[in-house]
This record gives sequence, structure tokens and C-alpha cells, in this order.
Amino acid sequence: MDKRLFIAERAYKRLDVFLSEQTDEFTRSRLKKLIEEGNVSVGGVPQTKAGADIKVGEAVELTVPEVVEYAVKPENIPIEIVYEDADLAVVNKPKGMTVHMGNGVVEGTLVNALLYALDSLSGIGGVLRPGIVHRIDKDTTGLLVVAKNDKAHVSLAKQIAEKTCKRTYFALLEGNLKEDRGTIVTDIGRHPTDRLKMSVLPEGKGKLAITEFETVARFGTEFTLCKFKLQTGRTHQIRVHAKHMGHPVAGDPVYGYKKQKLNADGQLLHAWQLELTHPQSGERMTFNAPLPPAFQEILRKLCKRYQVCGEFESLC
Repeated sequence: MDKRLFIAERAYKRLDVFLSEQTDEFTRSRLKKLIEEGNVSVGGVPQTKAGADIKVGEAVELTVPEVVEYAVKPENIPIEIVYEDADLAVVNKPKGMTVHMGNGVVEGTLVNALLYALDSLSGIGGVLRPGIVHRIDKDTTGLLVVAKNDKAHVSLAKQIAEKTCKRTYFALLEGNLKEDRGTIVTDIGRHPTDRLKMSVLPEGKGKLAITEFETVARFGTEFTLCKFKLQTGRTHQIRVHAKHMGHPVAGDPVYGYKKQKLNADGQLLHAWQLELTHPQSGERMTFNAPLPPAFQEILRKLCKRYQVCGEFESLC
């Protein structure tokens, strides 16, 4: 067990902010969890509130529990690793694969596959989410970055929080989206009556969610191919914002229309591009993953039906 003592040289309005400035080893969310689990004392008194005030000269002791061995078993599941080095890996996640354990899912996840395929993963995500810096939905395909050590995890998480890690998606939307481009800014939170869904909420009732969009191609009045850039990373953000615009993602069984026009077997949403700064070298890196075959085939059929062609065809 690792104990660390810090003395506040100035006053702080939040304990987790103070600790995050004392060490670059942990993310803010990890520190908050350590505080809430009773691993921090202020002036010798246990403190479980991350938002507690810290006065000048106060002694703050942080106890870091010993690393728990992964409870998730490695599984030999084929996954496409687009890039890998000593600090990170970039993976092209297939449709139907959950990123990590939860809600009764105990095997067949991306984490199970990563534990088998990689030589190390960061521990900041906890026992059930080793290496996981960000997620994409089970039936969403495409790129996500995985941290192989804690230092890389902190750097990548910070890039996502500061919006310097760029994530670009392609989605096929229902209907004719009239706008060529725009930015959606709302609050997103848990749906007030259906706790399994997310929803756009009144300002101040959820977390800020910002999505940029650009129309790539229109297929009559039936469908619109759109490019989305995430400025924030809320749960189901693109799917919720697409519905909010009145044009849900085609094939989406949760936020889309009950009667689907396409046999898509899940939402046609793909994490196409990932741009980040390498946590060790500082090099700016960009990765791309082509649309999955089923998505490509649907686009080909729509192109033929509506005689629409353009630069987007290079995605197929």
C-alpha cells in the first residue's frame, strides 16, 4: 500500500483538483473515486467528498491501494489492432462487441480480447476496464485507443477532456437533413422515464454535449450520409443528437424509428478517424478505419438507386 503526503501551499475549492495538481499519475475521475472510497484524509481526518475545501497549510494524505489482479479472463478473440507500441494500441472494434464487462456481460468483450492480445494494459480503468480510455457502443464500429500503462492513460484521458484528441464518425441518417453543416450544443443525461436511454435535457440538468456535423451525401429524401466530430464524449452522444435533429441514425434500435427501412442489424455509425498526440514522443498521429463491409454495401446500393456519387465513395 502506497501512502503519499501533500501540503497545500494555497487554498483550493475542491480536494480532487488539489490532488490532480500534485500528481500526474492519476486521472481526475480516478482521484475522485479514491476519495469517495475513503483513501484520503485531510488534517488526519478521513474525507470522502471530492468537492471538499482545502485550506492553506493543510496536510492531505493519499493512500493508493495495491493493484488488484485483473478479474477479467483473457480470451483468444480475433481483433484488428491498427497500431501498437509500448504505450498505446489503436483497435478497430467490430459490430456486436461490448467494450468492457458490465450489465451481466462477463465475457466476449474487447477487454477480454485485449488481455490476450497485448502484453500490458493500464490499471487506471479499474479491474473491469483495464486500458480503456474511452468507449464506443456495442453495435458501433470503428476506432478507439487503449492505454498500455498508467502514464499513457493519464495523457490520453487529458487529451479527450481538453478536446485535443479528435474523433470523427460517419453515420447514415434517416430522412433528408437540410443543413449542410452545423454544431449541436445541448445537455445530455439519463432519460427521465427510461433509465436505459439517454436524452437531451434542459440546460443545467445534464452534462454539456457538443457535436459538429457535416452533410456528405443525400439519397433523395430517404437517407443522409453525415460526418460527425465529437467535441465531448457523452454516452450515446451522436445517436441522441441525431434523434434531436429529427434524423436518427439508420438502423438504431433504441433511438431510431420502430419500422426500419434497412436491414442493418444495428445503427449505421462508424468511428472512422482518430487523431491524438503520442503520450511519450509528442508526435501527432492520425488513424483511419474503412467503413465495415455491411455499411459499404448499403451505401453502394443507395448510390446506384439514386445515382449519387462523390468523394465519399473512397470510404467503400
